[in-house]
Amino acid sequence: MAEELKNKEKLIFNATLDLINSIGFHVSSMSKIAKLAGVAPGTIYIYFESKQELVNKLYLYIKTDIASIAFKGFDESQSVEEGFKTIWYNVAKYKKKNIKEAMFSSLCDITPMIEKGWEQKGLELLEPLAKLWIRGQKEGIIKNVPMQLLYAFSMSPLSYLISEHQDKNIKLTKELIDHSYRIAWDSIKL
Repeated sequence: MAEELKNKEKLIFNATLDLINSIGFHVSSMSKIAKLAGVAPGTIYIYFESKQELVNKLYLYIKTDIASIAFKGFDESQSVEEGFKTIWYNVAKYKKKNIKEAMFSSLCDITPMIEKGWEQKGLELLEPLAKLWIRGQKEGIIKNVPMQLLYAFSMSPLSYLISEHQDKNIKLTKELIDHSYRIAWDSIKL
C-alpha cells in the first residue's frame, strides 16, 4: 500500500511539472493535474491540502534532488575554483538529464510561485555553495558582491542553456558546456 501511495505522489508530481512547465502555475488546476496524473481529483487532497502546498513540496523535492547531486565529489578542502567547478558541472549534468525539473526550478527562481518559508528551505540546501563563495571572497578569489549576483551570473545561465537545448536551438555538447563553465567562473572570480 505504501508503495502505491508513493507511486501516486510521483504521478502527481510529474503531472504538475508537465502542466506548470507548459501552461503555467495559475492555469494548472488541481483537476487538470489529477486528470494528467490519472488519479481521481480527491486523491490529490490525500497528499496535499492545496495547489500551493503541492507546488511548495514539489519545489523542495526538486531542490533536495539537485543538492544531492550538486555536492557529489565536493570537498571543503578543495580550492575555491576546484570546488566551484565540481558543483557547477554537477548542476549542469543534473539539469541536462532532468530538463523538466530544471525548467520548473528555474521558473520557481524567477516568479513568486513558492511561499517564502519553502523558498528559504530550498536556499538552505545550497549552503555549501554559499560557504564556498564566502571563503572565496575572504581569500580574494571571488568578487565581493551579494550572493544573489554570484548565483545570477554563474548558475542561472545554465537554466537558459537548458531551455535553448530543450527547444533544439543549441546542442549542449561537452565543448559548449566547458565554454559555459569558463564564462561562469570568469563572471565571479576577481
